[in-house]
Amino acid sequence: MDTDNRVLLDELRIGREERDETAASGRNWWAVGVASLIALGVIAGGALFFTRSQALAVELATAAPPSSGTGQKASLQATGYVTARREATASAQITGTLTQVLIEEGEHVQAGQVLARLDDTAARAALEQSQAQVNASQALLDQYEGQLEQARSDFKRDETLVGEAISQQVFDTARTQVRTLSAQVASQRGQLQLSRAALKGAQVQLDYTVIKAPFAGVITAKAAQPGEIVSPMSAGGGFTRTGVGTIVDMDSLEIDVDVNEAYLNRIRTGQPAQAVLDAYSDWNIPAHVVAIVPTADRNKATVKVRVAIDLKDPRILPDMGVRVSFLDQADKSAAQAAGPQGVLVPATAIVERKGKSVVFSVDGQRAHAQSVSAGQSFGDLRLVQGIGSGTRVVRVPPTELEDGARVSAGK
Repeated sequence: MDTDNRVLLDELRIGREERDETAASGRNWWAVGVASLIALGVIAGGALFFTRSQALAVELATAAPPSSGTGQKASLQATGYVTARREATASAQITGTLTQVLIEEGEHVQAGQVLARLDDTAARAALEQSQAQVNASQALLDQYEGQLEQARSDFKRDETLVGEAISQQVFDTARTQVRTLSAQVASQRGQLQLSRAALKGAQVQLDYTVIKAPFAGVITAKAAQPGEIVSPMSAGGGFTRTGVGTIVDMDSLEIDVDVNEAYLNRIRTGQPAQAVLDAYSDWNIPAHVVAIVPTADRNKATVKVRVAIDLKDPRILPDMGVRVSFLDQADKSAAQAAGPQGVLVPATAIVERKGKSVVFSVDGQRAHAQSVSAGQSFGDLRLVQGIGSGTRVVRVPPTELEDGARVSAGK
């Protein structure tokens, strides 16, 4: 019986080799776990670095003061259209064939950006010819100046020897040679100046083969394709284009409305107003009167009124229909004193970060989280305190957007 029990205990006892293998196996699993955690940390850090280094495409809006006079009554309403104060058709200053058209509708361009190129073969040939003429004129001038220097040296030597070693006739000939070469040098200098002017003209003609944007804006129309002829003057038959595209400065958008002349006494320059686009009937846009155009349309008995848009927004496009409400100014001072404080931003720009209401302001290519106090809502706008008027904010901050992240403004 004791022998049987002793055998059973021996079978249950773990040998030294087995204990060593078990311990080594535990250490191996621990090392693998630590290595896995380190690898995950490196991957997460790399992903975070990659995310931070990439610019997030965001849509921007501009914070504006509640200049619409919230709480004031509308004294008059009128309809009109959104117009651009700066709009241009980019064209060439010479007639030529397009070899490149580098724009598309909806593309943002900067001032001086190349929009298209014309065939410049003839212009380059003329430039090279002008450059060769300048070189030849310079070489001839150097020759004349060398001859003049030698003639002056001979004249000074003959001046000391006249009457002794040389005759008066030889001396007079030397003096005449100096005068002749001086005149040739002066004439050749004028010819060189003329050649340089021709070179500048040839360079200008070559520059005319490159069509550039006159100001920053958005391409709203592409009017030509490579292979077509463009000209600053219209040609018959419709085969010649007068421009390659239309550029609109979106920052210059404003509203033109026609007001019945019988109600013109209700409008003043600087008067606050509210604009509502036909496309966004529930969106009140703060605005104010810029000017009353001093002329009337006798056929319609109306006067044109220019209205500035206080809150710039990518949704506002040229030629959109709009309804403008001109607000009563009778109690303007009282309304301003009791009016809301702060600026208006899109309600979607306000997000929660670490338990605080923040908006992301954009300075250059970086977004910065700024704490704000959200207040009253006006349609899809929200009154906030904590940022200044004119601050550019992210309209809809993505969840991955963090303080200091790089961003790029979308169209």
